Amino acid sequence: MARNKKPGRVKSALLNWLGVPISLTTGTFWQEWSGTSSSGKIVTADLAIRLSAVWACVRLLSESTSTLPLKVYRRQADGSRQLAQDLPVYQVLCRRPNLEMTPSRFMLLLVACICLRGNAFVEKLMIGSKLVSLMPLLPQNMVVKRLDSGALEYTYTEKHGKRVIPVNRMMHIRGFGLDGVCGLIPMSAGRNVMGSAMAVEESAAKIFENGIQNSGFISSKTDLKEDQRARLKQNLNTFVGSKNAGKVMVLEGEMTYQGVTMNPEAAQMLESRAFSIEEICRWFRVPPFMVGHVDKQSSWASSVEGMNLLFLTNTLRPLLVNIEQEISRCLMNGDDDVFAEFSVEGLLRADSAGRAAYYTTALQNGWMSRNDVHRLENLPPIEGGDIYTVQLNLTPLDQLGKEPTANGEQARAALESWLFPERQTTPQNQDKSHVA
Repeated sequence: MARNKKPGRVKSALLNWLGVPISLTTGTFWQEWSGTSSSGKIVTADLAIRLSAVWACVRLLSESTSTLPLKVYRRQADGSRQLAQDLPVYQVLCRRPNLEMTPSRFMLLLVACICLRGNAFVEKLMIGSKLVSLMPLLPQNMVVKRLDSGALEYTYTEKHGKRVIPVNRMMHIRGFGLDGVCGLIPMSAGRNVMGSAMAVEESAAKIFENGIQNSGFISSKTDLKEDQRARLKQNLNTFVGSKNAGKVMVLEGEMTYQGVTMNPEAAQMLESRAFSIEEICRWFRVPPFMVGHVDKQSSWASSVEGMNLLFLTNTLRPLLVNIEQEISRCLMNGDDDVFAEFSVEGLLRADSAGRAAYYTTALQNGWMSRNDVHRLENLPPIEGGDIYTVQLNLTPLDQLGKEPTANGEQARAALESWLFPERQTTPQNQDKSHVA
């Protein structure tokens, strides 16, 4: 059996080598052999993505991140922030990264590379000192090396050869790593987990491919002649198919029929496959219920808002902060007052009643205005909606502790006249009191 598998491995390695330019000095060529898991399966990113759990985890992380709005802000002197739409980095990063990609597709590709390859490489295209485009590069074609001077060297292999990309033209987003140069490749570090899942999937498929799938068999106490076998076969064909369901079969010559059933749990190895899903989710730090594995959902948050908060805090937030800080380091030219930030409010949206209670508290305590609420609900601003109010008759914050204004006196007088009409003095009452 081992002799039969070896040519397939060599063929796979050669096809990958011929299809993707790689370097012999970095050991990439031999990853097909060194990347073999304990189960005997070769684990690469292209093979692991065929697992439904890996596919679902990568899609969840990349698509969730790509749908979050990414904005570039400039800090103001009063501590507030303002959109930096006048900067070239805003137009490139938030509007059009390059001629072929939208911001959503661009961010989706970066996160997918981090999940599968552990690194994402982006080349900055400049006209003079102005950033005009961001071009993502294939991580499997990049070699990063620490020079004797301490600087990093990025060597990228393309169709027409190799080229060295200057460090100031690179944006390198690293995943989890130990040396600070590159992130660890998940498919390499978790080859045994991925390989076991691949082996289980293949074993389940082989059972249905090579196993006996007959619904039953007919036995006879005596040997049948060729013409008897042919006649029996012809008679059995009249009972095959849904249109012949319910017919009564007559057996002759002391023949007996015995049905054959296959245990679906044993055939599909459901427990092993379920455990493989949980293991893969653990590697990607994804709650299993978010990829359709709901056997242990009771151990997670009981509300949709709680699930989203759990996913945002433990899974997405470290990834988002990593990307935000790399953008600030590589694209802001050392300006500490300019920064990039993802807007995650969309993941925290509760139901209508929950949002109404949240907005009511915010408005009554003066830390949100009505136009702030309108912006969160994608509604147009209203006139006078930027005033912050508190619960004391919704008094503006700038009027707290001051003498009542004319409008305030009129409002108080109107309220008193409505509450205590007997206190109001009319001209007739004044005349009568004067006469008395």
